[in-house]
Amino acid sequence: MKLQGLTIATLVLLAGEAHAQSSVTLYGLLDASVAYTNSVNTSKGISTGTAQGGAQYQMFSGLLNTSRWGIRGSEDLGGGLHAVFDLENGFALNSGALKNSETGQTPDLFGRQAWVGLSSDQYGSVTLGRQYDFIFEYVAPQSATAAGWGGNLFAHPFDNDNMDDSLRLNNSIKFSSATYAGIKVGAMYAFSDAAGESGNDNAYSVGANYVYGGFTVAAAYDQVNRNASSMNTAGAASSIDGNALSYGGDQQIYSVSAGYKFPNKSSIGFVWSHSVTYDLMNPTAGTGATTSLYGSSYGLTGSSLKFDNFEINGRYFVRPDISLGAAYTYTMASYSGGTSGLGSTMTSAGAATPHWNQVTVEADYLLSRSTDIYLAAAYQKVSGGNGIQAFNAGIYNMTQSSGDEQVVAAVGMRHRF
Repeated sequence: MKLQGLTIATLVLLAGEAHAQSSVTLYGLLDASVAYTNSVNTSKGISTGTAQGGAQYQMFSGLLNTSRWGIRGSEDLGGGLHAVFDLENGFALNSGALKNSETGQTPDLFGRQAWVGLSSDQYGSVTLGRQYDFIFEYVAPQSATAAGWGGNLFAHPFDNDNMDDSLRLNNSIKFSSATYAGIKVGAMYAFSDAAGESGNDNAYSVGANYVYGGFTVAAAYDQVNRNASSMNTAGAASSIDGNALSYGGDQQIYSVSAGYKFPNKSSIGFVWSHSVTYDLMNPTAGTGATTSLYGSSYGLTGSSLKFDNFEINGRYFVRPDISLGAAYTYTMASYSGGTSGLGSTMTSAGAATPHWNQVTVEADYLLSRSTDIYLAAAYQKVSGGNGIQAFNAGIYNMTQSSGDEQVVAAVGMRHRF
């Protein structure tokens, strides 16, 4: 009996040890709200090309954070080496739809991310699959849109600089270093996967991040190489999903950020980014890539479209369970001129230098560590659009305005598991 008891105890201990060496975690986030948006361009206004505004009241999924669920895992291979993976799905909570059209994801089961790789405690990790770039991983956490509190509503116009992770890189291999003296660096390359066209929709991203106490500074650069007149939907940055600049030819994004977190979790952040795309193509060209701005119903052609974004943000904890946050973003753009419009009704459009002023605020109350309720609002004003409806006001994720101003107000709830 003693031998039998010892054997059973040994098996239990071995099973516990094996379980400790390998782990799989189910996680997720649910975000639902009721939102009001003024001056929304109606479907009739969109179809006729003549802006007609009206108020919109809606149940909204992912106003601040895209609803999602995922599975991540790690297996201890010994010597500080681990096999790791992450599969993450985005969906619309209000309808249960597989894809979340509000974030530009493809209708894939794991449209947010899907990767596998090896991680070393000493050197860092190498992973392969559909992954975030280093703008989102290093720079964006100092912006309100990806700081863990502001979210999608705080994104820069059209998410032109990918701070809100609209663009993920398919077919990518990614190296992320371990932290040395507060410094992390990373580089990734994404294949076009096209036979004989290795340069048609391939991409790379590089970045660096430095943390000292509560202070963080980061920089990152993305480049996507594309043939605008020969769309490669299986490429690194497929035009099926992405940000404002994911349609057309070559794309470049430069970004830097700095931030400070106080001991009580309050924070301030600063962001600058510059993004550009070349060779905008007519959406009706057949073989050409569509260049409809994300969140806009109108396409553009032209030789280039450039954005510069300047953001300052802050979050203050009134008490441990109540916080107030705000961000101001100034965006200026330069459009080379070409044509604008809907489908076959594209008409001549002159050069334009639109400017966006956007103020976004949020009040958040923690019911528990996993559940919170929030009030959020945003105001955007656009000028200098030269009458081009693609440059009407349009707070990210919301239906575009019929004019040069837009207001959004919402109350919502989030739950994390």
